[in-house]
Amino acid sequence: MAEKKNILTYAGLQKLEEELHDLKVYRRKEVAEKIKEAREQGDLSENAEYDAAKDEQRDIEARIEEIEKILKNAEVVVEDEVDSDRINVGCKVDVYDVEFDEEIEFQIVGSTEANSLEGKISNESPVGKALIGAHIGDTVEVETPTGMIQYKVLKIQRNV
Repeated sequence: MAEKKNILTYAGLQKLEEELHDLKVYRRKEVAEKIKEAREQGDLSENAEYDAAKDEQRDIEARIEEIEKILKNAEVVVEDEVDSDRINVGCKVDVYDVEFDEEIEFQIVGSTEANSLEGKISNESPVGKALIGAHIGDTVEVETPTGMIQYKVLKIQRNV
């Protein structure tokens, strides 16, 4: 079975590449030094620092593997080619929430970059799916666990 493509914005790609570089170049060395220092203390069977350092090393290696897998299957959205007449991955969107009478800004990103606290929603989320393809002035309905939500699209812009 072919692996799922990880849709990333250019900024998301850069962020992952920087994290990978940091993990490989700096964090691995830090942990190796912690393990070396803990070994020098003698008996490893009751050495909490050694156990903690080995756990940290395992977490770093797992994250490196995860990032490499994401990057291997990455498909980068070229923001310059995004059509600003309709919503797509890589767009910032201002919508009007009909029920709560408020404006909300979303950035549509791939699932790898999604972070609701930063207003970055996945193109695979219910809201993201509903917004993809919509134009300014369109009202989209989103079915959520709490019921139907209506958003009116106010503004679409490329992520710059």
